[in-house]
Amino acid sequence: MQAILALDQGTTSSRALLFDRQGRVLQVAQKEFRQHYPKPGWVEHDAMEIWQSQIEVAQEVLRKAGMASGDIASIGITNQRETTILWDRKTGQPLGPAIVWQDRRTAPQCRQLIADGRGPMIQHRTGLVLDSYFSATKLQWMLDHFPDARRRAQAGELAFGTVDSWLLWKLTGGKVHATDVSNASRTLLVDLKTGQWDDSLLDLFQIPRAVLPEILPSSHLFGASDAEWFGRPIAIGGVAGDQQAALFGQICHHDGMAKNTYGTGCFMLMHTGDKPRASQRQLLTTIAWKTDGKLEYALEGSVFIAGAIVQWLRDGLGVIQHASEVEQLAREVPDSGGVYVVPALTGLGAPHWDPDARGTILGITRGTTKAHLARACLEGIAYQVADVLGAMEADSGIRVEQLRVDGGAAANDLLMQFQADLLQAPVVRPRVLETTALGAAYLAGLQAGLWKDRQELAKCWEAERVFEPLLSADRASELRAQWNRAVERSSGWSLPDA
Repeated sequence: MQAILALDQGTTSSRALLFDRQGRVLQVAQKEFRQHYPKPGWVEHDAMEIWQSQIEVAQEVLRKAGMASGDIASIGITNQRETTILWDRKTGQPLGPAIVWQDRRTAPQCRQLIADGRGPMIQHRTGLVLDSYFSATKLQWMLDHFPDARRRAQAGELAFGTVDSWLLWKLTGGKVHATDVSNASRTLLVDLKTGQWDDSLLDLFQIPRAVLPEILPSSHLFGASDAEWFGRPIAIGGVAGDQQAALFGQICHHDGMAKNTYGTGCFMLMHTGDKPRASQRQLLTTIAWKTDGKLEYALEGSVFIAGAIVQWLRDGLGVIQHASEVEQLAREVPDSGGVYVVPALTGLGAPHWDPDARGTILGITRGTTKAHLARACLEGIAYQVADVLGAMEADSGIRVEQLRVDGGAAANDLLMQFQADLLQAPVVRPRVLETTALGAAYLAGLQAGLWKDRQELAKCWEAERVFEPLLSADRASELRAQWNRAVERSSGWSLPDA
C-alpha cells in the first residue's frame, strides 16, 4: 500500500501525517516548539528548531506506522504562511530568528507607506491589504537589521523563504530553493494575475531578486528528499500554504464554496474561480493554487487570534491546565453572562485591519466567573468569524449555503453551535478534520498519480456532523450588535493618543 506523507508545519507545532488512498489518516506525530516574544508585538521562532521538529515527526510517523520510504508515493508540504526566514546558502544556517506572521514590528513602516499613498497600488497588484502581517516588510527589516545582510543578499549569498521554502531547502539538502504560488502570493511581492515576482514591488520594498525562491505550481515535482532523512529519496509533489491547502482538502473547488480553519488564528477562504475578485471590505484576494497550468483564486479573511486565546487562558492566566478543558469549563454556564472578549492580542485582522487594537474584556460584574470568561473567549472566536463571512458575502454577492470547518477548535461542539447560531447557516464538520494536511497530501498525490483527478478526491470527503442554527435571527443580531460595540472599544488602543 502506498501512502502520502504530509508535513504540516504550523505556528505552534510541527506535525506529520500519513494518508491512504481514501484520504484517511493512518498515523500522526506532533511536536510543539517554542514561541519567542522578545518585545511587545514581536513574535519569533527559531528556524532550526522548526526544521528539527519537522524532520523528527516525519521520521517518527513512519516508525509508528511501520512504513519505510518505499511505502511513500510522495511528500506534501503545508505551512504557516508569511513567517519569514533568511539563511546562508552555503551553510544553510539562518542569519537570525524567523519573524512570525503575527509579528507587528513593521506596523509603523506600513503606516508610513499608507500615508505615502502606496496602499491602493499594492492592493491592486497583490490583492493584499498593506499590513505587517505579510512577508515583504519582515524581509526588508531583516535585510536592514541583520549584520551585512543587504550586501550579502545582493551578492547572491543569502536565501529568503517562507517556511515551505525553508523545509524544501533542508529536505533536499540545499538543492531546491523554491516556493509555490499560494505561499508566494502572501509576500506582497507577487503580481496576482501572473503569479510571478513583480519588479515594481521588489523596488518599493528594496528586495534584491537574488534572494528570492523560484515560484512553482502547487501540484508539481519540486524535487526529492535527501537520502539522509528517510533512507532513500522520496518525491516532493505538493506544496501549499496552510489555508489554501485546507480549502483544497475541504474540496471547495468551485465558486462560492467556503471553509474556515480554527487554528492559532482563524482563516476563512471562499473559492472565486479562475479570476481574482477585488474586495471592497478589506478582505484579501489571494491565489488559491495552481494546478494543470491554471491559477485559481479565493477571497480570504484572516483572524489573528483564535485558538491562541485558549492558549492564553491556559498559559497566561492558568484558568485551565489543558486546552481541551475549555469547552467543559464554558458549559458550566448557560451563556457568557454579558461578558465579551475581543481577542485582539496582536491587533485585529479582517475586516477591521487594526494593528493597534488590543485584547479587551467587557461586561465584567461581581458575578463573573472563570466559566463566563472561558465562554466569552470561545464566543469571541465565533464573532470574528461571523464578521469575516458577512464581509465575504457582501463582496462576492454570494450567500454561503454552508460553512465547512476544520482545525483543532472545530472539534469544540459548543463553539461550532454558537458559530452556526451567529451565521444563521449550517456549519459542517468533516469526518477528517486534518484538512490542511489532507490538502497537501491531495496535491502531492495528484502529482504522483495516486488520485486521477479532483472528482476522485471529492469521493473521499464526508461530513461527520452538521450544526444547524438554534438561535433566532433577531437574537443573533442583538448579540452581534453588542459585539460591534466591544470591537469599537478595543480599536486603536496601543496608539499614543488612545
